[in-house]
Amino acid sequence: MGFKTLQACVSALRSEGQLIEIDHPIDPHLQIAEVQRRLFRTGGPAVLFTKPHGSAFPVLVNLYGTQRRVERIFTDSLDRVRRLVELKIDPAEALKKPWRYWRSPYDALSMLPKRVRRGPVLAHEIALSSLPQVTSWPDDGGPFITLPVVYTEDPDRPSTQHSNLGMYRVQLGGNEYQRDREIGLHYQLHRGIGVHHAAAMARGEGLKVSIFVGGAPALAVSAVMPLPEGLSELTFAGVLAGHRIPMIARANRPAIYAEADFVIEGTVLAGATKPEGPFGDHLGYYSRRHDFPVMRVAHVWHRDGAIWPVTVVGRPPQEDTLFGWLVHELTGPVIPTVLPGVKSVHAVDASGVHPLLLAVGSERYLPWQSSTRPAELLTQAAAILGQGQLSLAKYLLIVSQGDAPHLNADAIPAFFKHLLERTDWRRDCHFHTETTIDTLDYSGSGFNAGSKLVVAARGPAVRSLPHEISGGWSLPDGFSLPRVCLPGVVALTGPAIDPKPQLAASSDASIWGQAGRASWSADIDRLCRAIHSAHPLRQWPLVLVVDDSSFVAKSLENFLWVTFTRSNPAADVHGIDATVHQKHWGCSGPLVIDARLKPHHAPPVEEDPLVTACVEKLCAQGGPLADLHL
Repeated sequence: MGFKTLQACVSALRSEGQLIEIDHPIDPHLQIAEVQRRLFRTGGPAVLFTKPHGSAFPVLVNLYGTQRRVERIFTDSLDRVRRLVELKIDPAEALKKPWRYWRSPYDALSMLPKRVRRGPVLAHEIALSSLPQVTSWPDDGGPFITLPVVYTEDPDRPSTQHSNLGMYRVQLGGNEYQRDREIGLHYQLHRGIGVHHAAAMARGEGLKVSIFVGGAPALAVSAVMPLPEGLSELTFAGVLAGHRIPMIARANRPAIYAEADFVIEGTVLAGATKPEGPFGDHLGYYSRRHDFPVMRVAHVWHRDGAIWPVTVVGRPPQEDTLFGWLVHELTGPVIPTVLPGVKSVHAVDASGVHPLLLAVGSERYLPWQSSTRPAELLTQAAAILGQGQLSLAKYLLIVSQGDAPHLNADAIPAFFKHLLERTDWRRDCHFHTETTIDTLDYSGSGFNAGSKLVVAARGPAVRSLPHEISGGWSLPDGFSLPRVCLPGVVALTGPAIDPKPQLAASSDASIWGQAGRASWSADIDRLCRAIHSAHPLRQWPLVLVVDDSSFVAKSLENFLWVTFTRSNPAADVHGIDATVHQKHWGCSGPLVIDARLKPHHAPPVEEDPLVTACVEKLCAQGGPLADLHL
């Protein structure tokens, strides 16, 4: 059976050599986060810091830091969940293979949460400031809870069956929050909690919220699962945990998870917002300060022996990469049943997940015709962009399985090779302008505003991709250092853009960066005019203009991160010999993406050199962290 408590999980991992306790005092301000990042990069153990400065509670990091450890934590339940997913795809499998699915009805019963009257989490009440104040990046606006499970109930139908669990970031202090009385919640109204918030506002009430930290690891995973609307995450957590989730039922207040390590209770008052952030986020940049809901704290509870679990996000890959892997493991097989014709979808972690989706679809329209024009692929692309968090995608590249039966969307270099060999930029680019993108993506035209680009390609290869740069290239002034990123993809270092910000960090201006856009777009226009029909660059279907071409070409991860996090398709995708026909944009020469940092972009996260030097000393031979081999 799965772990019922975080303490049981820690004990098991300790006995198996996958967790180390550190008794040396360590600073929650930046030091713990720097150690966590090093642990993840090296595939290190989970670590329990028993003496963090300023708090009596031990801090746990890197719990989900390796695929092996994630599989160990859910060793009993992953197979049960996979079998339930198989039955969801094809219920007739239960009749074909009764020996495989005999226990699935019992597993389904474990989906129902269990009502209890009391629980360990209510053992002690403390002040909010007694919690570990972990800060991950130097310019963060304060300490954050990075593994919260935020619980709400539908105000019109209050019950666990009409509840929502979500992992929304929680700012514990800093900015304008009243000490020990207020915290910030970063979420948008299209999330599950937002639906409950809107219902509470319609009733003229505040939204009652409970935030769980710790407990069974299944709760945190369930909070990030893209479940169908109407299916409570608590029910999924029961299957993943291998037991019914005990919830303390109370009159006129949301239920509380009995086995949590901590719970913060409070109310989001109607219309109450305060500046939240900055925060070093999963795209690898700081999300700026913006107004988000503020929660008035009523109680903070904890159990005996409570442990404070922490993760760190930043430029991928980080520990949350393993969350994405697990979500794909559990939900990937369902995609063809939800999106007919779509064979696989891959949210590219190295690009920050939402900026880039790769997909393999199918073409079944008019099979008696040998057309190479994408048709059903575009229908499937529209369906993908209509699905939950997939709707946040900025670039969606989709190809036909019929052209490569064994191609999978997660085979990134092979996917790009296949697409670039076939795409016709005159026909295959489909823009969605003046639309919404991820709130955390500052490449767009405003807060939560930008554009999308669908590239759909099918048919036989129409070109061979160049692999090497020939000598004697002539480039316009300001462009230099051509470097190969992938077959058919070349990066150029472009003219430097004035980094002076044109947007205050706390501004909610609707249009960003317009004052300088003409100048940096003019750079790209000069490049496009210079690439005449006989120029060697015409042989490269995709040309990138970046700040440092050597850095971008150094690794696949650098190429994906820079290209798709630093460009807004409608503004930054250009083309050589571009035309517009019946409002459709295309180009007969290479596609050119301007992926330079612009003044309105958020700054990349960087570690504090003084903290780095301090952690290096702690990790050196003979130091208190030497056993971590960092």
